[in-house]
Amino acid sequence: MDENFRNIWLLNFSTLFFFLGISSVSPIVSPFAITLGATPFLVGLLAGITSVLSLISKPIGGLIGDRGYRLEAMIFGNLLSLVSGILYVASALTGSIWLFAFTRALHGFSMGIFFPSSLSTAVDLAPPGRVGETLGWRGMMFSLGNIIGPALGGYSSDYLGFSGAFALVAFFSLVGALFVVPVRRTFGKVFGSTERDEKADYSQLLRPYFVAASVALLFFSASYAGVTTFLPALYKELSYPQRVFGTYMMVIGISSFVTRVLGGKSADRMGPIPVSEAGLVTIITGYGLLLFYPTPPASYVSAVLIGAGFGLAVPAMQLMALGNLPQRIRTMGSSVYTMFFDIGTMSGQFSLGYAAEFLGYAGVLKFPPLLAGIALLTVTLPYFLGDRDG
Repeated sequence: MDENFRNIWLLNFSTLFFFLGISSVSPIVSPFAITLGATPFLVGLLAGITSVLSLISKPIGGLIGDRGYRLEAMIFGNLLSLVSGILYVASALTGSIWLFAFTRALHGFSMGIFFPSSLSTAVDLAPPGRVGETLGWRGMMFSLGNIIGPALGGYSSDYLGFSGAFALVAFFSLVGALFVVPVRRTFGKVFGSTERDEKADYSQLLRPYFVAASVALLFFSASYAGVTTFLPALYKELSYPQRVFGTYMMVIGISSFVTRVLGGKSADRMGPIPVSEAGLVTIITGYGLLLFYPTPPASYVSAVLIGAGFGLAVPAMQLMALGNLPQRIRTMGSSVYTMFFDIGTMSGQFSLGYAAEFLGYAGVLKFPPLLAGIALLTVTLPYFLGDRDG
């Protein structure tokens, strides 16, 4: 087996298990916060605090990675997530909303350390001409996490309680760290010490295609946060069990899983902008259906479209942002790019949480199509600026 191929997939599996730790929590954060007496605004705050800390820690993760320590950053991010899992369990056992808030913050910090190096290593190790495809395979790990994680989180919280569901975070994170260890032992030289001596020119992050992809990601993530944060709260309000939203996220994950590699390969052949546009149009259609049919089983049609669009747009937008960046600044580029995801998620959770105070959880669902529409317009900007290199 080619050593490069082996290491790509070991890191892909680490990414899978890290995402499993995140996605297994997603269907239960809002319901658990409600059991602790949180108001709708506080539900959004507790969901969004991870994005705040991820935003703060991503420049740290980017600097660590660009100094040649990408693999160490991935291990450390998983270990921080492991500690978060233990503290989640403690917050469930004690019923402490303050401990839960602290744990959400720590989990967000771990994301900021892990994500930039996880994304940049996929670009670093990709075979020539197959960057989009490699990003697509990595993205499939995210999708697979969204297939398995929310279902496990939802079902385990229904049958084992919140503490049993939170324990999954610690387990998944430990496994994620272990997958990186052999890569660091045998292939760490790919991120050689010469990187630590080279000067980084971060002004290249101002390229139009990078900026457009980042801003588009901001609005896209704000739209998606409206669904992942407030749809489970709506289901809780309607007395649905947690597993209903877990199933909804599983459908998104399956649909995204099917289209991820297609999105990456298509972006390699056609360029990332048209593939990003196709994905965002599909997502907007799904949001529109969810607005009119928010409850199951009809809501699952929207999940299929959102997932399919997600699988097309995400690897294409990643290629648009990172494909042509120099390796020496790629981890910081990954950090800055994904920071826009955090800003969008945080903004969506906080602002839509405020809106939910007046409009209710169902009323929030009118905003995701509008936000994704702005993302669609933004991703086309390099055409008008005369830069089609993305």
